[in-house]
Amino acid sequence: MSPAFILLVIGLYLGVLMLIAYFTSKGADNDSFFSGNKNSSWYVVAFGMIGASMSGVTFMSVPGAVELGHFAYLQVVLGYFAGYFVIVYVLLPIYYRMNLISIYTYLEDRFGIWTYKTGASFFMVSRILGASIRLLLVANVFQFLIFDAWGVPFFVTVFISIAAIWLYTYKGGIKTIVWTDTFLSFFMLLSLGVTVYYISDALNLTEKGGLFSAVADSSYSQIFFFDDITKGNHFLRQFLVGMFITIGMTGLDQDLMQKNLSCKNIKEAQKNMISFSFIMVIVNVIFLLLGATLYMYADKMGISVPMLDGKVRTDLLFPHIALHSGFPVVMAILFILGLIAAAYASADSALASLTTSFCVDFLNIKRMTLPDQKKWKDRGHILMSLVLLLTIVVLKELVSDNAIESILFFAGFTYGPLIGFYAFGIFTKRELKKDYYSLLSSALAIAFSIFVYSFQEQLFGFDYKIKHEMIMFNSLMTFVFMYVFSTKQQVK
Repeated sequence: MSPAFILLVIGLYLGVLMLIAYFTSKGADNDSFFSGNKNSSWYVVAFGMIGASMSGVTFMSVPGAVELGHFAYLQVVLGYFAGYFVIVYVLLPIYYRMNLISIYTYLEDRFGIWTYKTGASFFMVSRILGASIRLLLVANVFQFLIFDAWGVPFFVTVFISIAAIWLYTYKGGIKTIVWTDTFLSFFMLLSLGVTVYYISDALNLTEKGGLFSAVADSSYSQIFFFDDITKGNHFLRQFLVGMFITIGMTGLDQDLMQKNLSCKNIKEAQKNMISFSFIMVIVNVIFLLLGATLYMYADKMGISVPMLDGKVRTDLLFPHIALHSGFPVVMAILFILGLIAAAYASADSALASLTTSFCVDFLNIKRMTLPDQKKWKDRGHILMSLVLLLTIVVLKELVSDNAIESILFFAGFTYGPLIGFYAFGIFTKRELKKDYYSLLSSALAIAFSIFVYSFQEQLFGFDYKIKHEMIMFNSLMTFVFMYVFSTKQQVK
């Protein structure tokens, strides 16, 4: 498939997104951009959140994670499932009771302005890094498939990707994104299903139960690991990590919560999250099945895992097989569309939520006149786009691991303190002696966590290695330091 044809497919696909944006943004105002006028249907939000939550990272890195020969990642997914119910019954009732636009204004009400700004800053850093790593993965694929052949610099590839997202989100914001993400999620799932079918057919596994039987008879059938807690694949470690990641990266993330807060009421938002939690488990299982079929096919055909910049990249095995292994052109087209869908469903909502947090949490846009609100909202949207562009270019030189590994590691140092803030606020009746002690608590927690991570072998004296558990460790340390700097006062 030629680079020109791939670019044509992408162009037509983006044209449909622009068309959706045109119709959904009619009559849009600032409330439409930030909260969707509180009029989104729960089932539309739930379906659209599939793509926003999974992104291009899941689309390529989760199948790549099967390289180790097992489905241990499913233990993390079960932790996700438990975390969603904490969001449903602990966090959503607070957000709706306080009628929040930015979820971080809870921190101002509970502690004060310093804690509020600190929490919002952690989100900004977290989301910029997470969205940039996700877009970096997709930009690498676009560069590999299209732009390298034409000598186009990587910077230009990233600029084109972000400019397209900016174009269809700048007016309607979350009101538009709820619908574009629904469209994108559909194509992501369609691509996933078609790909699994074609590769299974090539392996003669399309008969009833053939794929499941082949996986069950292989090493991939092992899901649960209870034998050695010092190993990273132990069930308890992965389950707890999954639960904390969901609470932090979904429940305390303006990006995904902004969609939930656009529902008509708390009951609809809870129905959205509950149905979404079941769907996410099923979709992740299918992604892992895809990973198994990819490696089975690669072994059978003698295909090596691709390399990029001299490094083995398991997350490029999927595009390599989909586009260069002689499968029908429809599979290649659907792979490209599925990849764009997964990436853009995550990136567009990230851009909208970063703009919302910047305008509401830092510019206090609600106190401005309506013309000034629109002016600063537009400026914030452009600024956040440029920040993502520059961050992606920098991260290309720094991130070499499987992308999902990088995101989960960074999350420990950003979402961890956020979980500590909210846990202390919700589950205690203590108040900080000084509001700015929240900033001190989180800084001490991060510094201590970095120290423990750097010297863990000397500190523990055995083979236990902390990596993704940093999110739990940071949460606990932030909570402990906040407790030390607090007094027994009743909450207002």
